[in-house]
Amino acid sequence: MSDWSLHSEIGGIVMRYPCLVQKRFCKTKIRVELDQEGTGNYGAPLEPVIFEGKCNYQDCSKTILTDEKKVIQLTGVALFPGDIAPELPTLSGGFAIVNGVRRRIQQGMKAKNPDGTVNYCKLELI
Repeated sequence: MSDWSLHSEIGGIVMRYPCLVQKRFCKTKIRVELDQEGTGNYGAPLEPVIFEGKCNYQDCSKTILTDEKKVIQLTGVALFPGDIAPELPTLSGGFAIVNGVRRRIQQGMKAKNPDGTVNYCKLELI
């Protein structure tokens, strides 16, 4: 995906939107397993959607104060150009393996252009 996304014609005008997460900055290898909502024919959970590729990954940490002591929680954010799971309406759960560490997906987002296409995806990891 280039730095500009080309989209379909709307009223005879070709709309172009900038890709806000540029592929040239996505250097960290990642494997993502996204849970699908719902169950199969026999009540079993649906198979996860798997994405393997590169992302723009940023580590961060936050301090959570409890009654007994403080806890430091390591978190991270993974940004992807385009839609990593077009078959899913939302990115709701699962896990990611980044830098050899398995992290749970706390929150996912598909950032959309005005025409409804996905510009980039963001996963917040714990």
